[in-house]
Amino acid sequence: MAKKERFRNIKQQKTKETPKVVADNNAHSLIKIKAFITDSFLLLMPIMYIVFYLIMGGREDFAQHKMIGWVAILIPLIIIQSIFFYVSGQTPGYKAYGIKLIDTTTKAKPSLGVILFRNLAAILSFFSIFGWMMMFFRKDYKNLHDLLANTATVYEK
Repeated sequence: MAKKERFRNIKQQKTKETPKVVADNNAHSLIKIKAFITDSFLLLMPIMYIVFYLIMGGREDFAQHKMIGWVAILIPLIIIQSIFFYVSGQTPGYKAYGIKLIDTTTKAKPSLGVILFRNLAAILSFFSIFGWMMMFFRKDYKNLHDLLANTATVYEK
């Protein structure tokens, strides 16, 4: 009976329903994962191919010198992602899913130093796993590197 009464009150505009709003238009964690996978194939795979076969001479040499190989992969990745974020606030994956990176204090594109710090923190938080899993437990869907760099991934308007 209470359900019919509530419906009648809403219909007669005696009470108003409050719409559910996502905090500050932050991008959902599944969208961020899809953008990450897209960036992995568009940015990371070509870099890995170049390092594996052109620089290291094959998978066997990469297996013998893993640390040098991963440094040779991650440094160009950080530089390329930072350039994309600095120029447009988006990587190809972010652009494909309509999200962009902003500074939470200014609501504008972050500075190059903040972007570099965020990308370095993202790689470090990837190894701790906890930093990447935070977005599933927070209402604003922020990762550890977003909290440290004071940035957010939001839907593009």
